[in-house]
Amino acid sequence: MTVHPFTPPTLPASAQASAFLRLRQICLVANELDPVVEDLCAVFGVEVCHRDPEVGQFGLHNALMPFGQQFIEVVAPTRADTAAGRYLDRRGGDGGYMVILDTDALSRWRTHVAAMGVRVAAPLALGDYEGMQLHPRDTGGALLELNTTLGGAALDGPYWPAGPHWQTHVRTQRVTGIAGAVLQSAEPQTLARRWSQILQRPLAQDHLALDNATLRFVREGDGRGEGLAALLLHTRDVPAIEAAARARGLPCSEGRVTVGGVQFQLQAA
Repeated sequence: MTVHPFTPPTLPASAQASAFLRLRQICLVANELDPVVEDLCAVFGVEVCHRDPEVGQFGLHNALMPFGQQFIEVVAPTRADTAAGRYLDRRGGDGGYMVILDTDALSRWRTHVAAMGVRVAAPLALGDYEGMQLHPRDTGGALLELNTTLGGAALDGPYWPAGPHWQTHVRTQRVTGIAGAVLQSAEPQTLARRWSQILQRPLAQDHLALDNATLRFVREGDGRGEGLAALLLHTRDVPAIEAAARARGLPCSEGRVTVGGVQFQLQAA
């Protein structure tokens, strides 16, 4: 990844105050959908709120689960020669795929990323939902999406990707939210600076803060290359999570479990 120098434009104080930028959804990619979804539901005590037929246009099927008022999605290829399938091959199996943020200022972000020369890999629009997936060669780390849903400023309000009734599927006995994501790279500081420029958030050592979560950048050490490596969860019942992971034969150590090729780090809510 080549990082080009860029000075972010100065925003009016009113725009800075009104706009939010939140970690709303994480997407995992798997060779087979159901086993990973079943593991996530069993370990974290969550349930599926939506399966989106629109992802079929990308040769995928999916499932979303609320983790508090945020979401984890799993996608899996349904045919050969998909972008997700190539990503699975490149990273050697199931793992993290996308970091998805929501905002109330999507048009401003469109202007900003265009000024940076960051390409939009996929423009998204359907009903009350709009978004853009940025080209991973221009961002590095993971596929990065920014989106907005009309009327979705409140975290318990509409969020189109999760379906019309996601709120009735929220289960928080074990997990209450996603506190952060960890991206790994052979050059973590370079990657961190790039994301700091794109997201217009200051970099503090190895992490940058969104409105409701933190993105951390670490050196790759597992041989899988650059990508989304771990998630930090707000939890209420770590023993139950660890017991469920062990019962399903999943990797588990004190305060950490691995599901779908991603390490989940458990933090008391």
